[in-house]
Amino acid sequence: MNIQLVDLKRRYLSLKPEVDEAISRVIGNTSFIKGEDVSLFENEFSAYCGRKYGIGCANGTVALHLALLALGIGKGAEVITVPNTFIATSESISYVGGKVKFVDIDEKAMLMDLDKLEKAITPKTKAIIPVHLYGQMVDMKHLMEIAEKHSLQIIEDCAQCHGAEQHGRKAPYNDIGTFSMFPAKIMGAFGDAGIIVTDTKEYAEKMKMLTDHGRLDKYNSTFEGYNYRLDTLQAAILRPQLRKLDEWVARRRYLAKLYNEILNGLVETPVELPGNKHSYYMYVIKTKNRDELMKKLKDSGISTGVHYPIPLHLQPAYAHFNLKEGSFPVAEKCAKEILSLPLFPELTDEEAKYVADCVKKSV
Repeated sequence: MNIQLVDLKRRYLSLKPEVDEAISRVIGNTSFIKGEDVSLFENEFSAYCGRKYGIGCANGTVALHLALLALGIGKGAEVITVPNTFIATSESISYVGGKVKFVDIDEKAMLMDLDKLEKAITPKTKAIIPVHLYGQMVDMKHLMEIAEKHSLQIIEDCAQCHGAEQHGRKAPYNDIGTFSMFPAKIMGAFGDAGIIVTDTKEYAEKMKMLTDHGRLDKYNSTFEGYNYRLDTLQAAILRPQLRKLDEWVARRRYLAKLYNEILNGLVETPVELPGNKHSYYMYVIKTKNRDELMKKLKDSGISTGVHYPIPLHLQPAYAHFNLKEGSFPVAEKCAKEILSLPLFPELTDEEAKYVADCVKKSV
Protein backbone atom coordinates (compact mmCIF):
# COMPACT_ATOMS: atom_id res chain seq x y z
CA MET A 1 0.00 0.00 0.00
CA ASN A 2 0.90 3.67 -0.39
CA ILE A 3 -0.81 5.69 2.34
CA GLN A 4 -0.32 9.45 2.69
CA LEU A 5 -0.38 11.27 6.02
CA VAL A 6 -3.01 13.57 4.50
CA ASP A 7 -4.47 12.91 1.04
CA LEU A 8 -5.70 16.21 -0.41
CA LYS A 9 -6.53 14.67 -3.78
CA ARG A 10 -9.03 12.30 -2.16
CA ARG A 11 -10.60 15.23 -0.33
CA TYR A 12 -11.02 17.11 -3.59
CA LEU A 13 -12.50 14.11 -5.38
CA SER A 14 -15.00 13.58 -2.54
CA LEU A 15 -16.28 17.14 -3.11
CA LYS A 16 -15.51 17.54 -6.82
CA PRO A 17 -18.99 18.52 -8.11
CA GLU A 18 -19.57 21.12 -5.36
CA VAL A 19 -16.04 22.55 -5.50
CA ASP A 20 -15.92 22.68 -9.30
CA GLU A 21 -19.27 24.47 -9.33
CA ALA A 22 -18.04 26.98 -6.74
CA ILE A 23 -14.84 27.71 -8.66
CA SER A 24 -16.73 28.05 -11.94
CA ARG A 25 -19.26 30.39 -10.34
CA VAL A 26 -16.61 32.76 -8.98
CA ILE A 27 -14.66 32.76 -12.25
CA GLY A 28 -17.87 33.33 -14.17
CA ASN A 29 -18.97 36.35 -12.17
CA THR A 30 -15.36 37.61 -11.74
CA SER A 31 -15.98 38.64 -8.11
CA PHE A 32 -12.47 37.69 -7.04
CA ILE A 33 -12.14 40.23 -4.21
CA LYS A 34 -14.88 40.79 -1.58
CA GLY A 35 -17.36 38.67 -3.50
CA GLU A 36 -20.60 37.35 -2.01
CA ASP A 37 -19.08 34.00 -1.02
CA VAL A 38 -16.83 35.75 1.52
CA SER A 39 -19.70 37.18 3.58
CA LEU A 40 -21.68 33.96 3.17
CA PHE A 41 -18.76 31.89 4.47
CA GLU A 42 -18.16 34.31 7.35
CA ASN A 43 -21.81 34.08 8.41
CA GLU A 44 -22.03 30.31 7.98
CA PHE A 45 -18.80 29.51 9.82
CA SER A 46 -19.50 31.88 12.73
CA ALA A 47 -23.01 30.40 13.07
CA TYR A 48 -21.50 26.89 13.09
CA CYS A 49 -19.22 27.95 15.95
CA GLY A 50 -22.14 29.55 17.80
CA ARG A 51 -20.71 33.04 17.38
CA LYS A 52 -22.27 36.24 16.06
CA TYR A 53 -19.46 37.44 13.82
CA GLY A 54 -16.94 35.92 11.45
CA ILE A 55 -14.05 37.80 9.85
CA GLY A 56 -12.44 36.05 6.90
CA CYS A 57 -8.76 36.74 6.35
CA ALA A 58 -5.71 35.67 4.38
CA ASN A 59 -4.44 32.90 6.69
CA GLY A 60 -4.27 31.64 10.27
CA THR A 61 -1.22 33.75 11.18
CA VAL A 62 -3.07 36.88 10.06
CA ALA A 63 -6.06 35.78 12.14
CA LEU A 64 -3.94 35.79 15.30
CA HIS A 65 -2.39 39.14 14.40
CA LEU A 66 -5.82 40.70 13.88
CA ALA A 67 -7.14 39.33 17.16
CA LEU A 68 -4.21 40.78 19.10
CA LEU A 69 -4.69 44.16 17.42
CA ALA A 70 -8.42 44.15 18.17
CA LEU A 71 -7.73 43.52 21.84
CA GLY A 72 -5.21 46.34 21.99
CA ILE A 73 -2.23 44.11 22.79
CA GLY A 74 0.81 46.18 21.87
CA LYS A 75 4.42 47.07 22.54
CA GLY A 76 5.92 45.51 25.64
CA ALA A 77 2.83 43.47 26.49
CA GLU A 78 3.66 39.99 27.68
CA VAL A 79 1.65 37.22 25.99
CA ILE A 80 1.90 33.65 27.23
CA THR A 81 1.67 30.64 24.93
CA VAL A 82 3.30 27.20 24.56
CA PRO A 83 6.51 26.11 22.83
CA ASN A 84 5.02 23.02 21.14
CA THR A 85 3.23 24.85 18.36
CA PHE A 86 3.95 26.23 14.91
CA ILE A 87 5.87 29.51 14.97
CA ALA A 88 2.83 31.40 13.63
CA THR A 89 1.44 31.49 17.18
CA SER A 90 4.42 33.32 18.61
CA GLU A 91 5.16 35.35 15.46
CA SER A 92 1.82 37.09 15.79
CA ILE A 93 2.80 38.33 19.26
CA SER A 94 6.02 39.79 17.88
CA TYR A 95 4.07 41.49 15.05
CA VAL A 96 2.32 43.75 17.57
CA GLY A 97 5.51 44.46 19.54
CA GLY A 98 4.54 42.09 22.32
CA LYS A 99 6.84 39.91 24.37
CA VAL A 100 6.54 36.17 23.78
CA LYS A 101 6.56 34.11 26.96
CA PHE A 102 6.40 30.33 26.90
CA VAL A 103 4.96 27.98 29.49
CA ASP A 104 5.37 24.20 29.53
CA ILE A 105 2.71 21.62 28.71
CA ASP A 106 1.23 18.63 30.49
CA GLU A 107 2.66 15.31 29.34
CA LYS A 108 -0.69 13.52 29.02
CA ALA A 109 -2.56 15.69 26.49
CA MET A 110 0.38 17.94 25.49
CA LEU A 111 -1.71 21.06 26.12
CA MET A 112 -0.83 24.17 28.15
CA ASP A 113 -0.14 23.25 31.79
CA LEU A 114 -2.47 25.62 33.62
CA ASP A 115 -0.73 25.26 36.97
CA LYS A 116 2.53 26.36 35.37
CA LEU A 117 0.68 29.10 33.53
CA GLU A 118 -0.55 30.74 36.70
CA LYS A 119 2.97 30.72 38.16
CA ALA A 120 4.31 32.36 34.98
CA ILE A 121 1.96 35.37 35.08
CA THR A 122 3.59 38.71 35.92
CA PRO A 123 2.31 42.32 36.11
CA LYS A 124 3.42 42.69 32.47
CA THR A 125 1.24 39.81 31.27
CA LYS A 126 -1.71 41.04 29.20
CA ALA A 127 -2.96 37.99 27.29
CA ILE A 128 -2.86 34.21 26.93
CA ILE A 129 -2.95 32.26 23.67
CA PRO A 130 -3.87 28.65 24.42
CA VAL A 131 -3.22 26.30 21.49
CA HIS A 132 -5.89 23.65 20.99
CA LEU A 133 -3.37 21.15 19.69
CA TYR A 134 -4.16 18.24 17.33
CA GLY A 135 -7.93 18.84 17.64
CA GLN A 136 -8.37 18.98 21.42
CA MET A 137 -9.21 22.01 23.54
CA VAL A 138 -7.38 23.26 26.62
CA ASP A 139 -9.48 23.21 29.82
CA MET A 140 -11.15 26.54 29.07
CA LYS A 141 -13.26 26.85 32.23
CA HIS A 142 -10.12 26.67 34.36
CA LEU A 143 -8.19 28.93 32.00
CA MET A 144 -10.96 31.55 32.03
CA GLU A 145 -10.94 31.52 35.84
CA ILE A 146 -7.20 32.21 35.82
CA ALA A 147 -7.58 34.95 33.20
CA GLU A 148 -10.38 36.64 35.12
CA LYS A 149 -8.41 36.50 38.37
CA HIS A 150 -5.47 38.29 36.72
CA SER A 151 -7.50 40.50 34.32
CA LEU A 152 -6.03 38.88 31.21
CA GLN A 153 -7.36 38.56 27.66
CA ILE A 154 -7.66 35.17 25.93
CA ILE A 155 -7.27 34.41 22.22
CA GLU A 156 -7.86 30.76 21.39
CA ASP A 157 -5.61 29.37 18.67
CA CYS A 158 -8.12 27.03 17.01
CA ALA A 159 -6.00 26.37 13.90
CA GLN A 160 -6.18 22.61 14.51
CA CYS A 161 -9.58 22.12 16.11
CA HIS A 162 -12.35 22.79 13.59
CA GLY A 163 -15.44 21.03 14.92
CA ALA A 164 -13.98 20.25 18.35
CA GLU A 165 -16.19 20.72 21.40
CA GLN A 166 -15.87 21.18 25.16
CA HIS A 167 -18.86 20.56 27.43
CA GLY A 168 -21.06 20.63 24.32
CA ARG A 169 -19.75 24.01 23.13
CA LYS A 170 -17.98 24.29 19.78
CA ALA A 171 -14.53 25.85 19.62
CA PRO A 172 -13.80 28.57 20.51
CA TYR A 173 -15.06 28.29 24.07
CA ASN A 174 -14.39 31.92 24.99
CA ASP A 175 -15.02 35.11 22.98
CA ILE A 176 -12.31 35.09 20.31
CA GLY A 177 -11.02 32.13 18.32
CA THR A 178 -8.74 32.11 15.29
CA PHE A 179 -8.75 29.40 12.62
CA SER A 180 -6.35 28.44 9.87
CA MET A 181 -7.71 27.00 6.63
CA PHE A 182 -4.30 25.83 5.37
CA PRO A 183 -4.89 23.04 2.83
CA ALA A 184 -4.00 20.17 5.18
CA LYS A 185 -6.26 21.33 8.01
CA ILE A 186 -9.56 19.62 8.86
CA MET A 187 -11.12 22.23 6.56
CA GLY A 188 -8.61 23.37 3.96
CA ALA A 189 -8.56 25.99 1.24
CA PHE A 190 -6.80 25.51 -2.10
CA GLY A 191 -4.12 27.86 -0.85
CA ASP A 192 -4.04 30.02 2.28
CA ALA A 193 -7.10 31.22 4.20
CA GLY A 194 -8.22 31.93 7.75
CA ILE A 195 -11.09 33.26 9.84
CA ILE A 196 -11.71 34.76 13.28
CA VAL A 197 -14.97 34.38 15.17
CA THR A 198 -16.24 36.49 18.07
CA ASP A 199 -19.38 37.66 19.84
CA THR A 200 -18.08 41.20 20.33
CA LYS A 201 -19.26 43.64 17.67
CA GLU A 202 -16.52 46.17 18.43
CA TYR A 203 -13.78 43.60 17.85
CA ALA A 204 -15.45 42.28 14.70
CA GLU A 205 -15.78 45.73 13.15
CA LYS A 206 -12.19 46.65 13.92
CA MET A 207 -10.80 43.36 12.55
CA LYS A 208 -12.92 43.63 9.41
CA MET A 209 -11.55 47.11 8.69
CA LEU A 210 -7.99 46.00 9.48
CA THR A 211 -8.23 43.30 6.81
CA ASP A 212 -9.00 45.93 4.17
CA HIS A 213 -6.72 48.95 4.66
CA GLY A 214 -8.85 50.42 7.46
CA ARG A 215 -11.53 51.34 4.94
CA LEU A 216 -15.15 52.23 5.44
CA ASP A 217 -15.63 52.41 1.68
CA LYS A 218 -13.46 52.24 -1.44
CA TYR A 219 -11.56 55.51 -0.91
CA ASN A 220 -12.14 56.33 2.75
CA SER A 221 -9.70 54.82 5.25
CA THR A 222 -10.31 55.58 8.93
CA PHE A 223 -6.86 54.27 9.87
CA GLU A 224 -3.96 52.38 8.32
CA GLY A 225 -4.78 48.72 8.03
CA TYR A 226 -3.52 45.74 6.04
CA ASN A 227 -4.29 43.84 2.87
CA TYR A 228 -5.38 40.77 4.84
CA ARG A 229 -8.55 39.91 2.91
CA LEU A 230 -9.92 36.43 2.29
CA ASP A 231 -10.13 35.70 -1.45
CA THR A 232 -13.60 34.98 -2.79
CA LEU A 233 -12.36 31.84 -4.51
CA GLN A 234 -11.10 30.34 -1.24
CA ALA A 235 -14.32 31.22 0.59
CA ALA A 236 -16.33 29.53 -2.16
CA ILE A 237 -14.18 26.40 -1.91
CA LEU A 238 -14.53 26.29 1.89
CA ARG A 239 -18.32 26.59 2.01
CA PRO A 240 -19.11 23.03 0.80
CA GLN A 241 -16.48 21.71 3.23
CA LEU A 242 -18.27 23.35 6.14
CA ARG A 243 -21.41 21.40 5.25
CA LYS A 244 -19.37 18.18 5.59
CA LEU A 245 -17.46 19.16 8.73
CA ASP A 246 -19.51 17.28 11.33
CA GLU A 247 -19.49 14.17 9.16
CA TRP A 248 -15.73 14.45 8.71
CA VAL A 249 -15.14 14.89 12.45
CA ALA A 250 -17.30 11.83 13.18
CA ARG A 251 -15.24 9.80 10.71
CA ARG A 252 -11.97 11.04 12.22
CA ARG A 253 -13.19 10.04 15.67
CA TYR A 254 -14.19 6.59 14.38
CA LEU A 255 -10.75 6.03 12.83
CA ALA A 256 -9.04 7.22 16.03
CA LYS A 257 -11.10 4.71 18.00
CA LEU A 258 -10.06 1.97 15.57
CA TYR A 259 -6.40 2.91 16.01
CA ASN A 260 -6.81 3.02 19.80
CA GLU A 261 -8.26 -0.49 19.93
CA ILE A 262 -5.31 -1.98 18.03
CA LEU A 263 -2.47 0.13 19.46
CA ASN A 264 -3.48 0.42 23.11
CA GLY A 265 -0.66 -0.89 25.30
CA LEU A 266 1.86 -0.92 22.44
CA VAL A 267 2.46 2.82 22.16
CA GLU A 268 1.07 5.81 24.04
CA THR A 269 -2.16 6.64 22.25
CA PRO A 270 -3.92 10.06 22.33
CA VAL A 271 -5.93 10.95 25.42
CA GLU A 272 -9.31 12.65 25.17
CA LEU A 273 -9.75 14.82 28.25
CA PRO A 274 -13.04 14.76 30.22
CA GLY A 275 -15.65 17.08 28.68
CA ASN A 276 -13.82 17.25 25.35
CA LYS A 277 -14.87 16.09 21.91
CA HIS A 278 -11.57 15.65 20.10
CA SER A 279 -11.74 16.39 16.37
CA TYR A 280 -8.44 14.59 15.61
CA TYR A 281 -6.74 16.94 13.20
CA MET A 282 -3.81 14.62 13.83
CA TYR A 283 -3.66 11.20 15.46
CA VAL A 284 -0.45 11.49 17.49
CA ILE A 285 1.15 8.58 19.31
CA LYS A 286 4.23 8.66 21.51
CA THR A 287 7.05 6.12 21.50
CA LYS A 288 10.68 6.26 22.60
CA ASN A 289 11.74 4.56 19.34
CA ARG A 290 10.03 7.17 17.14
CA ASP A 291 12.68 7.55 14.45
CA GLU A 292 13.08 3.80 14.02
CA LEU A 293 9.30 3.38 13.79
CA MET A 294 9.07 6.15 11.17
CA LYS A 295 11.62 4.36 9.00
CA LYS A 296 9.86 1.01 9.27
CA LEU A 297 6.50 2.56 8.39
CA LYS A 298 8.06 4.36 5.41
CA ASP A 299 9.41 1.02 4.20
CA SER A 300 5.84 -0.30 4.42
CA GLY A 301 4.52 2.53 2.25
CA ILE A 302 3.12 4.64 5.10
CA SER A 303 3.76 8.37 5.37
CA THR A 304 4.02 9.84 8.87
CA GLY A 305 4.87 13.23 10.35
CA VAL A 306 6.16 14.95 13.47
CA HIS A 307 4.16 17.94 14.73
CA TYR A 308 6.48 19.47 15.94
CA PRO A 309 10.09 18.17 16.14
CA ILE A 310 11.76 21.28 17.60
CA PRO A 311 10.08 23.30 20.37
CA LEU A 312 10.02 27.01 19.58
CA HIS A 313 12.35 28.06 22.41
CA LEU A 314 15.13 25.92 20.86
CA GLN A 315 14.77 27.35 17.34
CA PRO A 316 17.26 29.88 15.93
CA ALA A 317 14.52 32.52 15.62
CA TYR A 318 14.37 32.69 19.43
CA ALA A 319 18.04 32.22 20.26
CA HIS A 320 17.99 35.74 21.74
CA PHE A 321 15.68 34.46 24.51
CA ASN A 322 18.66 32.45 25.83
CA LEU A 323 16.40 29.52 26.68
CA LYS A 324 18.49 26.38 26.74
CA GLU A 325 17.51 22.74 26.57
CA GLY A 326 15.80 21.86 29.82
CA SER A 327 13.84 25.14 29.99
CA PHE A 328 10.57 23.34 29.15
CA PRO A 329 11.34 19.67 29.79
CA VAL A 330 7.89 18.23 29.06
CA ALA A 331 7.62 19.90 25.65
CA GLU A 332 11.19 18.81 24.86
CA LYS A 333 10.53 15.19 25.89
CA CYS A 334 7.32 15.00 23.86
CA ALA A 335 9.03 16.45 20.78
CA LYS A 336 11.38 13.46 20.76
CA GLU A 337 8.58 10.88 21.03
CA ILE A 338 5.57 12.13 19.06
CA LEU A 339 4.55 10.65 15.71
CA SER A 340 1.51 11.53 13.59
CA LEU A 341 -0.13 8.60 11.80
CA PRO A 342 -2.31 8.90 8.68
CA LEU A 343 -5.82 10.05 9.54
CA PHE A 344 -8.29 11.73 7.20
CA PRO A 345 -11.98 11.07 6.47
CA GLU A 346 -11.34 9.29 3.18
CA LEU A 347 -8.93 6.80 4.79
CA THR A 348 -10.56 3.37 4.57
CA ASP A 349 -10.96 0.98 7.49
CA GLU A 350 -8.68 -1.45 5.67
CA GLU A 351 -5.94 1.17 5.30
CA ALA A 352 -6.24 2.23 8.95
CA LYS A 353 -5.96 -1.40 10.07
CA TYR A 354 -2.92 -1.85 7.83
CA VAL A 355 -1.23 1.21 9.38
CA ALA A 356 -2.02 0.00 12.91
CA ASP A 357 -0.86 -3.55 12.14
CA CYS A 358 2.42 -2.21 10.74
CA VAL A 359 2.94 -0.16 13.92
CA LYS A 360 2.11 -3.26 15.98
CA LYS A 361 4.67 -5.40 14.11
CA SER A 362 7.32 -2.68 14.33
CA VAL A 363 7.08 -2.13 18.08
